[in-house]
Amino acid sequence: MNVDVVASTGSMIVVSNRLPFVLQRNKEGNLVRKASAGGLVTAVAPVVINGNGLWVGWPGIHLDDPNEPIPESDPSDITPTAGLKSEKVIAVRIDPIIFDSYYNGCCNATFWPLFHSMPDRATFKGEHWKSYVKANKEFADCTLKALKSLPRHAGEFPLIWVHDYHLMLAANWIRQAADDLGLQCKLGFFLHIPFPPWDIFRLFPWSDEILQGMLGCDMVGFHIADYCLNFVDCCQRNLGCRVDRKNLLVEQGGRTVRVRPLPIGIPFERFVELAEKAPRVFGTTQKIVLGVDRLDYTKGLVHRLRAFEKLLENHPEHIGKVSLLQIAVPSRTDVKDWSAELTGRFTTPNWSPIRYIYGCVSQDELAAFYRDSAVGLVTPLRDGMNLVAKEFVACQINIPPGVLIVSPFAGAGETMHEALISNPYEIDDASEVIHRALTMPEDERILRMNYLRRREKLNDVNYWTKSFLAAMGSLVTQEDHDDIGSVTMPAVTLDDFDEYLAKYIGNTYKLALLLDYDGTLAPIAPHPDLAIIPAETKNVLQRLSNLSDCYIAIVSGRNVDNVKEMVGIEGITYAGNQAGDPPSRRHEICPPHADTISRQGRRADAPVAGEGVQGRAWVENKGALLTFHFRETPIHLRPALEKEATQLIENVGFRAGRARCAIEAKPPVQWNKGRASIYILRTAFGVDWSERIRIIYVGDATDEDAMQALKGMAATFRVTSSQITKTSAERRLPSTDSVPSPC
Repeated sequence: MNVDVVASTGSMIVVSNRLPFVLQRNKEGNLVRKASAGGLVTAVAPVVINGNGLWVGWPGIHLDDPNEPIPESDPSDITPTAGLKSEKVIAVRIDPIIFDSYYNGCCNATFWPLFHSMPDRATFKGEHWKSYVKANKEFADCTLKALKSLPRHAGEFPLIWVHDYHLMLAANWIRQAADDLGLQCKLGFFLHIPFPPWDIFRLFPWSDEILQGMLGCDMVGFHIADYCLNFVDCCQRNLGCRVDRKNLLVEQGGRTVRVRPLPIGIPFERFVELAEKAPRVFGTTQKIVLGVDRLDYTKGLVHRLRAFEKLLENHPEHIGKVSLLQIAVPSRTDVKDWSAELTGRFTTPNWSPIRYIYGCVSQDELAAFYRDSAVGLVTPLRDGMNLVAKEFVACQINIPPGVLIVSPFAGAGETMHEALISNPYEIDDASEVIHRALTMPEDERILRMNYLRRREKLNDVNYWTKSFLAAMGSLVTQEDHDDIGSVTMPAVTLDDFDEYLAKYIGNTYKLALLLDYDGTLAPIAPHPDLAIIPAETKNVLQRLSNLSDCYIAIVSGRNVDNVKEMVGIEGITYAGNQAGDPPSRRHEICPPHADTISRQGRRADAPVAGEGVQGRAWVENKGALLTFHFRETPIHLRPALEKEATQLIENVGFRAGRARCAIEAKPPVQWNKGRASIYILRTAFGVDWSERIRIIYVGDATDEDAMQALKGMAATFRVTSSQITKTSAERRLPSTDSVPSPC
């Protein structure tokens, strides 16, 4: 392999669940590396090594001593990871119980069946999800450590490539931390399994968080266009994102995220070499129909056996002349039971219809099986790509060659057009496809296989890596690659909002706008006095306040007189003190213990000392509640301050509410923005207000109570950054600058 072909313009950090090798202990108890096979390692490891990059992943073993060094590769190692020095590897260490819950619980018991469109096999457990979150945060922390360690070169941005369904949240936290520290980088993600359609994906209780995690990247890659469209559709329907289906773009947090089909390939030439050298493995003239699979419920092995049984029933001329050879790792007894029945029906003294090889087969042997089989049967019920189909094609060096049969529900079925397509659910039809393959004329077999081999040779695993780097704008020879397409969402137009709001508002209803102030109308500022409403937003509100069919209320956590002064528009209803003060009352309400929190918490402009760094955290008295601000505090000190403030608030009987770099102390009473909003609407429009008006509510993190109370009765928008946020709002806005649009 010519490793000089693929190069990144900046150092690459690969983040995957497993390192590209597994650590094991030898007889002496010392750690040793065991090389991992697979296209990902073969293609990506040289890019990491040549570019002085790093690889972040779990080492395959739980180490009792976190400081135990990772060994270097054996001097005789000739695998692609041989040159990956231990100093370029960051091993993720996770508590074994949490890791088991994350990996076996959430990844394998939830995401695997759900993303393969088999929701009846999925389990949804809160403790598994919490473990998944913890594990992803640990991977993100280790990746940030890797990013900090890279040398900086002018004009070069490190490229972080996150892989697969194990790490769908990590990118968001990596981006946030990198932004906070001023570390520039590019973030890409690739999913190696299918991405399901919206009606399947929405079954996952934390689906919003998954989408936001993936949207932390600059580019999200999938095997085929169908998975891309599923993802784009979910972003629009779950998160309310603006999307461009034609150019496969999603807008999130003011950024444009590119979504790209990047079909993975195989090391084609290596399989050709193996096929050329491998000795024959079949000592018979019988035709072999070959299946190579892990025994997983997604592979459709029972369906395959039924189709083969139907073939022998309908075409008895194949009895004694054709056998199904299934190479598999044993795990499912239902497959064994069915094959025993099939074998009993058709076996003759000199022939068995089905043969099994259980366990691992070396790549040399596998290449021989591929080469000498008459038919390659790749018929999963669902599969992201399925590289067995591509490996079979690469090894078909005999003349005449064999025939490939592929399921339309594998990614390979979308890209390998000259293969015979077989729906594994249609048993009769599947059996006829096998019969057609076994009886196909030589000239057609040669023609189909030549097309398949030419495509797979061109689109090998190195081409996949180059395609990813090109899509990220990080390929050294960028000008030699195909155009990467549009990378920016078009500007917002009136049609974007008409699509959502025109039908809802109509022409016969009065419009009520309920708006938060801080973080919605005005950007969050270091101090409340600096949170000034932009001129454009104020002009929009001024014009709307003069319309007879438009009612506006500002529902703020500030003192009501203060918010009225900050907005400064007559004819608008103002509600303050976190809606603890109804609109008709103008005095402040100071809750009991408020002064206690102020005295015990860090006061305004109080220095926060830590590791020689000075910062500021302070308490804002809002009357009915207090807010502890720590956005001016150094990042590494924030978790401890947040924990301390939360404890102080809860100790005096208040509820702690989280906001952006702030903690709110809410009085323990059933009065919040939701109750206040309904009070305002009832006061302004009467008890039957819901029949005569249409409502738009726009808020931020402090407005979830209102969005829950008005859910189903209002068009709700939440201003949120790219943080992972669970919200009751129907739509998200990236910043306060976008607030005038729905208004």
